[in-house]
Amino acid sequence: MKLLATLLLLLPLAAQAQAPQVIPVANLAAAPKVDGELGEWGSSGWVKVPVKPALEREDRAKYGLDPAGERNKAGSLAVELKAGVAAGRLYLAVRYPDDAADTVHKEWSWRGDKYQRENQLEDMFAVRFHLAGDFDRTMLSTRDYTVDVWLWSAARTNPGGIAEDMTHHVTTKMQESAAEYQVKDGPVIYISKRRDEGTAPYEMLPRPKENKGERLPSFAAANASGSAADVAAKGVWKAGYWNLEFARALDTGNADDVVFKPGSRLTGQVAVFNKANAEHKSVSEPLVFDFGAVK
Repeated sequence: MKLLATLLLLLPLAAQAQAPQVIPVANLAAAPKVDGELGEWGSSGWVKVPVKPALEREDRAKYGLDPAGERNKAGSLAVELKAGVAAGRLYLAVRYPDDAADTVHKEWSWRGDKYQRENQLEDMFAVRFHLAGDFDRTMLSTRDYTVDVWLWSAARTNPGGIAEDMTHHVTTKMQESAAEYQVKDGPVIYISKRRDEGTAPYEMLPRPKENKGERLPSFAAANASGSAADVAAKGVWKAGYWNLEFARALDTGNADDVVFKPGSRLTGQVAVFNKANAEHKSVSEPLVFDFGAVK
């Protein structure tokens, strides 16, 4: 059942029916520089979005995980969001508390006579937008839907000023090359996670055969291209907060990207990963990004 918990990438286990929180999308006088410095966004108009652990400690045994294992480090907190459009691009500003900047991820460490991968985990932040199908707040769903996912990571993507751009397809119909999860007393759920077409922003490095230092990175930046290079993203940590900015064209012309239409409303969600991955993160309920004011 351990694999079952990994489905909870962006979603809490339990939710109460409530009206989705609205994130108004404004017309910006000028395009912000995507550098993680949020001074251009001003002090007013921020929307506080609650996030909470996707998997509570008491739920771990229920899903076959060690109750004393690694705990969610983000906990319940408020993520502040602002969104705007300038020159045909959507800009998203994000800030949230984090007691430290975790910018190292699974280094190679020399032990004895060989390199072994360390267990360090970076901070990450994810945004997902409804792309197709019958959207659901959970990936443990019998609905068939697809989301456009932007994943910023403090070690792997931040140095390049980009976010991973991918799609997640959730369905109960058999899919080739998809992860399969048997829900207790329920159907098999297939989760297909695909990076957008093109060159990804980083690549994994093989285990070095010779000693080239006590610690070495396990990945290297790459020159992202194609649809995989659509989302600019940059984060700066200071004074106990991550400050992030994202930007992407309203319409990239790529089939694997959601189109942000002026006058429309679009469902989305956000997730905070504090030195964590898999089930160890905190997530929001569905949000509505309101493009009603956008011209």
